Amino acid sequence: MEQTYKYFAFISYNSKDTAWGKRVQQKLEHYRMPATLCSEHGWSRTPIKPVFFAPTDIQPGGLSEELQERLRASRNLIVICSPNSAKSEWVGKEIAFFHELGRTKQIHFFIVEGEPHSGNEDTECFNPVVDTLGLPEILGANIHEQTQTYPFTNIPCPWLNKQRAYVQLISKLLGVEFDAIWQRHKRLLVQKAIVWVVGIIAVVAAIVGVWISGRPVNVELKLNEVSVHNENLPPLKDAVVTITLDNESKTDTIHSIDGSATFTNIPHHYLNQEVRMTFACQNFMNLDTTLTLTPNVVLNIHRNPSVYGNVCFSLWDSVHSQYLKNTTVKVDGRAVTSDEEGKVSLFIPLEEQQKSYAVTATTPLINDSIHLPCGPDDAVSVGEQK
Repeated sequence: MEQTYKYFAFISYNSKDTAWGKRVQQKLEHYRMPATLCSEHGWSRTPIKPVFFAPTDIQPGGLSEELQERLRASRNLIVICSPNSAKSEWVGKEIAFFHELGRTKQIHFFIVEGEPHSGNEDTECFNPVVDTLGLPEILGANIHEQTQTYPFTNIPCPWLNKQRAYVQLISKLLGVEFDAIWQRHKRLLVQKAIVWVVGIIAVVAAIVGVWISGRPVNVELKLNEVSVHNENLPPLKDAVVTITLDNESKTDTIHSIDGSATFTNIPHHYLNQEVRMTFACQNFMNLDTTLTLTPNVVLNIHRNPSVYGNVCFSLWDSVHSQYLKNTTVKVDGRAVTSDEEGKVSLFIPLEEQQKSYAVTATTPLINDSIHLPCGPDDAVSVGEQK
C-alpha cells in the first residue's frame, strides 16, 4: 500500500534565499495542471500542495525532532541551490536526513544562482553533501539555462527560461513528461502576455485620452460677412468677440474683416461642445449665439442696414424760422415728402447705401446733403444763402 504524506514537498534553503523559497512554494501550490493529465492520474487541478516552507510554519534551525518529523511527512525534498545553500550546514543535514529515509529519488534541485560542479566555492551551487553521499548525477532545474529566446531572435529570454525551470521541477515532482505540460504552459504564457500587452495598451490609451482631454488648446475665430458687401460703407473695425465657457469668459478684438481672434488655453474637453459666443461691432448687427467649438471657428456676421439706410432729418425754413411740412425733396434722387412736423424719412437698401446723400428741392437749399448716421435733430435748411 502506497504511503501517504502530509506534505507534497519540503523546501530546503538558506535564509539568504528566502525570497526564492517563498516564490517556489507559491508557484507549486497554485500551478494548475492540464485537465487531461488530472483526469488520467486522478489529480486535482492543483496537485502539488501543501508544500512545507519553514518561515510559514517553524523557524529554521538545527534538525530538531519537529523538523525531522516534517521531513518524514514530506513526499519530496526541493533544494533551493545557490552558493548560499552550498555553504549551509543545515541544508546539507536536511539533504542527508532525507537520503537516510530512502527517498533519494525524491530529492529535486532548483538552481537559482551559481554553477553546478564549478569547483569554485564562490560559484558552486550544490551542497558538498551531494558528493559525500554519492547521489546520482544531478542536473536540476536551472533558471539561468539559456534555451528559450525572444520570438524571431536568438536573444535569450530570461523570463521564459525561468518559467521553463518551474515546469521542469513540476514535471519531475509529478513524474510526467516535460513536454506534456511545457507546450501548454507556453501557450498560456503567450495568452497571458497578449492580455497583459492589451491591458497596457488600454491603460496607456486611457492615460493619453485623459492627457488629451485635459490638454488646453487654442481656438482661432474668423469673421465672415454674409450680408451684401458695399464698398461705399466704412469697413469693419475693432469688433469685440467673447466666448463663454461655463462661468469663464474670454474676450478678444478683431481689427479688420480679414483679421482673427485667438482664445488661448481652452480646456480640451470643450471641443465639439456647444458654447456661447457674442459679437459686437459698430455698424454691424450684434450677435449672441451658441455654436459647436472647434479649433477653427468661423462666425457669420451681418452689417446693420439701418445705420446708413435709415435717412431721417427735418426740413427747416430758415427765412420764416419754421419747419416745412408737406414739402417734397429728393434724397439721392428719391422723392420724399415731409410730414406734418416737417420730418423727412426713408430707407435706402443696403447695396445702395452711402455715408452721405445729396438732397435737392425746387427751392434753394442752404445745405444740400445729409451725412449718415442721422436723426430727427439733423436738419436741411431751405432759404437764400447769405
